[in-house]
Amino acid sequence: MKKRLRKSMILIVFVTLIITCGCTTWVMYRQTMDVIRKDMAQEAAYIRRTVELFGTEHLQQMDRVERRTRVTLIDSDGTVQYDSQKSKVKENHAGRKEVVEAKAHGEGTDVRRSRSLGNEMMYYAVLLENGQILRVSKNMDTVLQTSLKILPAMGAVGALMFLVAAALSQWQVKKLIRPINHMDLEHPLENQIYEELVPLLESLDRRNKEKEEAEKIRREFSANVSHELKTPLTSISGYAELMERGMVKKEDVERFSGRIYHEARRLITLIHDMMKLSHLDEGGSEMEKEPVDLMEIAKETAERLKPLADRKGITLEVLGETAAFTGIRMVLEEMLFNLCENAIKYNREGGRVTVLTGSSEEELFLQVKDTGIGIREEDQERVFERFYRVDKSRSKESGGTGLGLSIVKHGALVHEGRICLQSREGTGTRIRITFPKNK
Repeated sequence: MKKRLRKSMILIVFVTLIITCGCTTWVMYRQTMDVIRKDMAQEAAYIRRTVELFGTEHLQQMDRVERRTRVTLIDSDGTVQYDSQKSKVKENHAGRKEVVEAKAHGEGTDVRRSRSLGNEMMYYAVLLENGQILRVSKNMDTVLQTSLKILPAMGAVGALMFLVAAALSQWQVKKLIRPINHMDLEHPLENQIYEELVPLLESLDRRNKEKEEAEKIRREFSANVSHELKTPLTSISGYAELMERGMVKKEDVERFSGRIYHEARRLITLIHDMMKLSHLDEGGSEMEKEPVDLMEIAKETAERLKPLADRKGITLEVLGETAAFTGIRMVLEEMLFNLCENAIKYNREGGRVTVLTGSSEEELFLQVKDTGIGIREEDQERVFERFYRVDKSRSKESGGTGLGLSIVKHGALVHEGRICLQSREGTGTRIRITFPKNK
C-alpha cells in the first residue's frame, strides 16, 4: 500500500509538472504575441501619420533604418506599391486577411507563413486616408524560439521540483501510514485516526463484538455439552458398575436397566439434537428445499404427538388453511414437533394446544398456542439459547435436552423467517413464525 501511494503521488506530481510547463510555455507565447501586436499597432500608427504628412516618398527613407519590421504599401486594388524587404512581390494582396479586415474595419491582423520569405509572420494592416493599405509585419519564428529556449530552464526547475516532491511524498506517505500501522485492532474505536476510516473501524468493532459473542457462545456451549453429556454418562456408568459387581438385587435389576435405557435414550437424543444444530449452523447447505405445505406438516405432527397429548389430557388441534412454499421439510417438521412437544409438556392437565397455519399477500405463518404455565418475562429473551431451561428440574424429568427452541430459531433463520413470542406466566404461550413467500 505504501509503495502504491508513493507511486501514485509521484505520478500526479510528474503529470502536474508536465502540464504546468506546457501551459506556462503557451501562456508566455500568447503574451509575447499580444505584446508584439501592440508594438506593431503603435509602430504602424507612427508610420501612417508620417505617410499622411509627408507622402509615400518618405517610406524610401526607411531603407536606411535596420529593418526588423517589414513595411508594405498596398493599393486599394491589392497591388503592392512598396515593400521594405525589396521583395519582388507579384501576387495581388487584395484577398489577404489583414487587408480585407483593414478595408472593412480600418485595421486587420493575421498570423501565417509568408510565401515570399518562408517565415511565420504576424501582419498588421491599417487603412490610410487615400484608400491605400499600410501593412507592417514581423518574424514570429523568433518568438517561438524564445519560448522554446526557456524550456531547458523550466525542465531543470521541474526536475528539481520533482525530486523535492518525491521526497515530500515519501515523507507524507510515511506520515499517513504511521497511524494505520499502529492501530489497535482489538479496540478500533479508541484509535485517533482519519475520519475516512471511521466506517472501517466501526465495521471492525462490530466484527470484534460478534467474534467475542461467538466465542462466549462457543465456551458456554462447550461447557453445557460437557455437562449434559457427563450427567447421563455418569448415571449409566454408575448403574452399570453396580450391576457388574453384583451389588444390585434381582428385583432391582429391571429398575436399574430402565434407568440405563432412559439415560442412554436421553444421550442419543442430545447427540441427535446437536447434530441437527450443527447442520443448521451451516445454513442447511446439505439439505435440499422442496415444495411443502405447513398445514400438512402440522397435521402429521399432531398425529405423532397425539399419544403424548392424550396421556396428559391435552386437546391438540390444527386450524387454518393451506400454506404452501419451498422449504426444507425435515427442518420444518422438527421445528413444529419441538414447539408442539413443549406446548404439551409444559401445559396444564386438561389444557389445550392450538396449531394455526395460514398466509397473507407477502408471507406465510405457523403458530403454536398453549394454555400452559407460561414463561417469565425475564426468561423470554433467552429461551431460544442452547441448553437454556426455564424450569431445569421439570425439563430433566420430561427428558428435554434444552436444544429444542434453539433448533426452532436456527430453522427459522435458514428459511429467512421471523419468530414472535408472547407469553404470560400462568396463562400460556404463543409462538408465531412467519416466512416470506416464494422462498
